[in-house]
Amino acid sequence: MAANSENRSSETFRLFSSSGETFNFGFGFFDSPARPLPPPPPSVEVLSTEASTSVKYTVEPVNLDGLTLLKGRVSTKEVFALSNSDLVPGKYEGGLKLWEGSLDLVKALRSEVGHGHLAFTGKRVLELGCGHGLPGIFACLEGAGAVHFQDFNAEVLKCLTIPNLNANIQKVVSPSKTNVADCETGTEVRFFAGDWSEIDKLLPHVRDTKKEPECSSGDCPDDGYDIILMAETVYSTTVFQRLYDLIKKCMRYPNGTVYMAAKKHYFGVGGGTRQFLSKVEEDGLMAFSMVAEVADGSSNIRERMFHD
Repeated sequence: MAANSENRSSETFRLFSSSGETFNFGFGFFDSPARPLPPPPPSVEVLSTEASTSVKYTVEPVNLDGLTLLKGRVSTKEVFALSNSDLVPGKYEGGLKLWEGSLDLVKALRSEVGHGHLAFTGKRVLELGCGHGLPGIFACLEGAGAVHFQDFNAEVLKCLTIPNLNANIQKVVSPSKTNVADCETGTEVRFFAGDWSEIDKLLPHVRDTKKEPECSSGDCPDDGYDIILMAETVYSTTVFQRLYDLIKKCMRYPNGTVYMAAKKHYFGVGGGTRQFLSKVEEDGLMAFSMVAEVADGSSNIRERMFHD
């Protein structure tokens, strides 16, 4: 998730993978952090049965252009012993806050589905930096075959994401002998906590680059996620490298799509959509297009985007 911003407008983009080139990793075309961060918490899968029962969770409706979803609320102080803090690098990445980009992204996805540009039915979906998980929940309601939620903190998944999914789906079946929970739509739902630099080792649908030369004339159906969703993930230039490398490892080759909603600029932390996209463009492996720009007068320009 992202650090807060005084100026909060956003943009949404779609980013597209090239159909004929193999992705390369580890060349560090994004700048390295100015100072080292503490080691991240270990990557773990969180079971749906591990939802917290000790932290107070309240819920309220949010209307998204005619679609009503439920958003949960928990106390950052109660969960992390932090007060009035949106971001503590290496400890807490803002996952308990409902960021505007998450709402923008759901609206964009709903519009894309309504216009016939997007279908979730049967697709593998990964939401990065999920927090409340509203975009992933929308994908579940739209009949995705699998929706996997990732957040930096296991506490966010236990105290917020899983209860929020339960509240929106109404019924979650949690088989006692499996790590997989199936929502009533038939979607496979799983939850993963960890840093973007390491979480690929745990995610079940990571691309096998060794197979890709054999797939040059067609798709490799068993590798990667069809759709990756992320809101407010480009809040700092220090995360660009890890995030982009993870996208390339996880996105289905060659026809995967990434939908991203974020602010044009994040003041004080140096990130934003334009800087991230300029780096994507430099790398030359993905194309992107803007889906919507939100300038509501109360926040900095928000954008929504996508990759294929």
